[in-house]
Order: sequence, then C-alpha cells, then structure tokens
Amino acid sequence: MFADNRFGFLDRVRFGLGYATTPVYWVADIPARVSTWIDDVFVYRTDLLEENEYLREELLVAQQELQLLESLASENSRLLELNDATQAIEGEVVPAEIINISPDPYSKRVLINKGARDGVFAGQPLIDANGLMGQVDEVLPFTSWVLLITDSHHVTPIEVNRNGERALARGSRSTATELELEFVTQTQDMLAGDLLVSSGMGQIYPKNYPVAEIISVYVDPGQDFASIKAKPLAQINSTRHVMLVFNQEGADARESPRIDSEIDNASSPAGTGNRGTQSQTEFLEQRE
Repeated sequence: MFADNRFGFLDRVRFGLGYATTPVYWVADIPARVSTWIDDVFVYRTDLLEENEYLREELLVAQQELQLLESLASENSRLLELNDATQAIEGEVVPAEIINISPDPYSKRVLINKGARDGVFAGQPLIDANGLMGQVDEVLPFTSWVLLITDSHHVTPIEVNRNGERALARGSRSTATELELEFVTQTQDMLAGDLLVSSGMGQIYPKNYPVAEIISVYVDPGQDFASIKAKPLAQINSTRHVMLVFNQEGADARESPRIDSEIDNASSPAGTGNRGTQSQTEFLEQRE
C-alpha cells in the first residue's frame, strides 16, 4: 500500500478493474435512469397538455376580442358615413337604432328605439348613410314603427338625377327588395343605371337625397306605361343605425311643448289675475 501510494504500482491494475466493472455499474444504474426518464416523459406530457389548454383558451379570448374590434371598427365606419351623409340635409337629424322587424311577411316595417318622448311624429322620414329608408307609420311612447320604401303601400316621389324626370316609386309587389316606378310614359328619358333622388314633392322627404338606382327598363308597345324597376340604395336589410329627419316645422313642434311647460311653471307660483299675466309676459321677454 505504501509503495502503491508512493510510486503508483497498482494504477494500471485499478484501470483494468474499473474497465471490467463498468457494465456492472451501468446495469445497476438502469432502474434509476428508467425511472427518471419515465418521470420526465409523463411530466413533460402533462405540462404540454396544460400549456395547450391554456393557449387554446387564450386563442379563444383573442379571437373574441378581434371579432369585437372588427365589429366596432365596422360600426364606427357606418356611423361616420351616416354623419357625412346628413351634412347636406336641412333641418335637424336625430340618430336612432333599428331594434326589431315586423313579423308580418306582407308588411315591410321596422321598429326603432325613438318614440313620442323624443318628438317623433307620424310621417317623419327615416334615412341611412346611403339613401331613404321610409317614414314613421306608428308612434309609441318609447318606440316607433317605420314603413319602409319597399312596402307595396308606400309611394315615394322621386326624380331622375340626370335630367329631372319625375315619377312615383312604389314598393314592388313581386319582390321584397325592389321598387317599381309608376305612370312613367314610354317617351320619358329613363335608363338603367340612372340615380333616383327624392323630389321633395309632398314636403315629407328631404329634397335631392338618394333613393334608388334604376336596374331595368322595359317598354312594351302595347302598354301605356313603361315597366321600370329600381334597387334602393339604403341598406334596408343590413343597417342598424339610422337617422330621423326633423324639418323646421318638426323642430318647432319639438320645442313648443317645452316652452309651454316652462310658461306654465313660471306662471303657476304667481297665482291668478294680473300677477300671473305679468309673470308670463316677463318670462317671454327673458326668452327673447
């Protein structure tokens, strides 16, 4: 032992014994290595499953947020178009939203979220960013029914934007998405592709607002009038955001109830007789 420690006589012997016993160590270590490998495999697979589940949930949330952003962007675009379209309209415009449609298949009506409390009145025109949609048919306290221009009972006075030829556009009786021009003689100058705008006749719709585009003109020599069909420009079946148009008379009508109520409030504490009359006079002078 002294000689080996001092001079290393047994180094080659130990090297040979270590080489001979290596398979023994390797075999003895197999259970530990197998156990570690199995633990790593199952733990890694569990981690992967948990990570995949987490990423799947994150993907669903991201897709939902993306859809919401796309919806908001599209809605914002429609609102901007609606705002731009109302710049040329004389009178006041009030935004509204379509919240329901009529269940009657023979009636083309929609329900909006504005009613009598908002100053809505029967016959009031409704528009969207692209064209006329219809007019208020029934006024309720908080909502109103609007008769669309595609209803067969609705007639819209129109004129051809190209040459000023006038006609009446009625909702088609055969299709739910077209208009038919009535009483158009075969000599009137109307062509497919012509833009139809409101003529302002009847003082219901704002003048020169887009209504429809002519899609077909058929002239039968045996008939007195031509058969002309047009497609509305308003997105009747898809839009949700619309505008109610108040002309000057409509705006005055909306203001008058408030003025009357303010006069009543001003005169009520003054009692009766000359004091009440004086209070009303002073109130009107202050408003002027």
